[in-house]
Amino acid sequence: MIDSNSQFFAILTAVGEAKQANATALGIPWTFKEMGVGDGNNTDPIPNRAQTKLINQWHRAQVNQVRTDQANPNIIITEQVIPPDVGGKWIREIGLYDADGDLVAVANCAPSYKPLLAQGTGKTQVIRMNFIVANTAQIVLKIDPAVVLATREYVDNAVIEALAKMDFKHSALVATTANIALSGILTIDDVLLPADARVLVKNQTQAKDNGLYVVSATGVWKRAQDADSSPEVTPGLFVSIEKGTANGDSVWQLVTDGPITLGTTPLAFEMAVGRTGVSAGSYANVTVDKYGRVIAGTNPATLAGHGITDTYTKPEIESIVAQASSLPVGSMVAFPKGAVPPGFLEVDGSVKSAATYPDLAAYLGTTFNKGDEGAGNFRLPDSRGEFLRGWDHGRGADAGRALGSYQLDQFQGHRHGPLGTSTAYVTYGAGAGGAANSAGMVDRATTGEPVTDGVNGSPRAGSETRPRNLAVMWCIKAWNAPVNQGDIDVATLAAQATESNQGTAKVGTQAQVNAGTDDTVFVTPKKLSAAGLQLSAIRTENLSGANVALSAADAGSLVVFGGSGGGSLTLPKASTVRPGASITIHAASAIAGTNTLKVVSGDTLSGMLQWIAPAGVMRSGDSVVCTSDGTSNWVISVDCSYNFVAQAVGQLFMSGQSLVQAAGYEKMPGGMIHQWGAFTYTAAGAQSIAIPLPIQFPTGILTGTVSAPSRLNNTSIGVDIPVSTKSTLSFASLTSSGSGASTVFYSAWGF
Repeated sequence: MIDSNSQFFAILTAVGEAKQANATALGIPWTFKEMGVGDGNNTDPIPNRAQTKLINQWHRAQVNQVRTDQANPNIIITEQVIPPDVGGKWIREIGLYDADGDLVAVANCAPSYKPLLAQGTGKTQVIRMNFIVANTAQIVLKIDPAVVLATREYVDNAVIEALAKMDFKHSALVATTANIALSGILTIDDVLLPADARVLVKNQTQAKDNGLYVVSATGVWKRAQDADSSPEVTPGLFVSIEKGTANGDSVWQLVTDGPITLGTTPLAFEMAVGRTGVSAGSYANVTVDKYGRVIAGTNPATLAGHGITDTYTKPEIESIVAQASSLPVGSMVAFPKGAVPPGFLEVDGSVKSAATYPDLAAYLGTTFNKGDEGAGNFRLPDSRGEFLRGWDHGRGADAGRALGSYQLDQFQGHRHGPLGTSTAYVTYGAGAGGAANSAGMVDRATTGEPVTDGVNGSPRAGSETRPRNLAVMWCIKAWNAPVNQGDIDVATLAAQATESNQGTAKVGTQAQVNAGTDDTVFVTPKKLSAAGLQLSAIRTENLSGANVALSAADAGSLVVFGGSGGGSLTLPKASTVRPGASITIHAASAIAGTNTLKVVSGDTLSGMLQWIAPAGVMRSGDSVVCTSDGTSNWVISVDCSYNFVAQAVGQLFMSGQSLVQAAGYEKMPGGMIHQWGAFTYTAAGAQSIAIPLPIQFPTGILTGTVSAPSRLNNTSIGVDIPVSTKSTLSFASLTSSGSGASTVFYSAWGF
């Protein structure tokens, strides 16, 4: 008799002990497959290791769950869910069977009556068996998902656990901008927080206190449920911020490296996407942060504003331009003052450097060199005290002259008339003593100073023959540019732009953006999108029988597909996409189970595939995030929590009235629908019968069965799927002899 002294426990049977020892020794897997329950023939059974069967087993079905105890890994927990339409008996004994069908563990339990729905009440009963094993290494903790009937607790825990481990956390209302007291109602970033609001705390003096919190109106804030344990706070997690003057519409990333112990490890968050305070526009100078984002931009109006210091100032350039002219290099100009204008040199016969005046050196060459100028030098002509004469250049007036050559002074040949009264003229020539010769002429050596002729003024005599003139300074055009016309290294005119220094910076290549290590370049929106760091585009596809292949350019995009089904969407090669870059895929409308998410040969899909079951098949309303590991794997995670819960929980429990009526239906988690019932007709000869189904299949019927009539043994039945419709199941009936009312039981599967 059961009382307060009764003991309830589970043990391995002798067969189970032997199989465990064999699995441990040989390293072979050991799989638990089924559980059975019995009433012990209305006795209080005591588990016996010699048992090979239960005393009086009345129900046996596949296990619903096999796992180890989190507190003690040597304890195996197996679970079975008994549905409401099974029962009408007591449960006093429990047995566990392995894949070979052997009873490997047995347990007793407090008596529990399992009613039938026909008794006026019903319940779904969960049976769990906990037993200790020496080693769980070889025990297979897997079950057939096709037979799982999940408990609400299991689904709730699975949903919460899966969401909590995602690197993309639920968004927070605001993010802190300074150290705060983690209690009560506060105003953060100009937003008054309501109770239960999520807050990203990132500026605490003690960085170990940073993280995601939920506001408490009456007391101390608690960490958010999806970030309140170390496994849920992983390096690289992202959280979006909804509001705030400084941090609104931004995304923050945890940059602390693992391992992370929550409450001990300092947590550091940095903005990954969001406003940096720079308005949209074009900027000549930009400042970039370590992620290559532009965080400041200016449009300087001066060279100094660009950081260029080795050049003339605007006033200096204006002065030079004002004094410059369009005269070509080598032009000679006379100036009435002794100051040499900019761009000119005095034509004084001096030696100049060809490196300093390259244009003038190229023009003059060695024309005026004397041979003593030295290497790399040239000589200017000397115009001081000289009259300039135009080059004859073939005219014949000054034949034989080389251009640029000097010429001494000269007096044209002539003769003078007689000074005496004689009418005879003789050549002015030799005579002695200055006395008049027989011709009455006087020798030239004895002539006196010139005297005026009374008409043309007093004559001027000197050491040279010259015209009237004005003394000027002849100068030669040496250059036209305000600086020497040598090579200019533009790279030296501006410093590298940094966080603290205005200057120039190059646009980073896609490889530099992907690597994220070069702090001397900045990133453009296009390259940011190509790296998968922001939503770059929304792409729509019609998958009505189409097979669409995505490319690496789709990283960071939202891909929305629809259509009538029968198509596939293939992700790009994972190795062509930056590690951590994602593609979000949403099934806007599709016939359930007909559109498939694929990968290229050599790549794999992993992650939360159970929510697109069977693996890779997407239903209408599904949203998934596909994240590349940069090598050969795409990790699947669920993007929309509403869709996640609605599809996972809603379809698991949407059985409607099917369990409480003789004719009914049930909808499976993967979209499959099962319908059943009884149908009465008059059997006579050969007939084609159409059975109306409880509900219409949304897409179509896949298969069905119809039992033979209970009355007429000579009647045969054959299901005819081709002529069946979404709302009817057709079969052919052949009665050899006789006729009469017959009842058949049918079962139909579709989607």
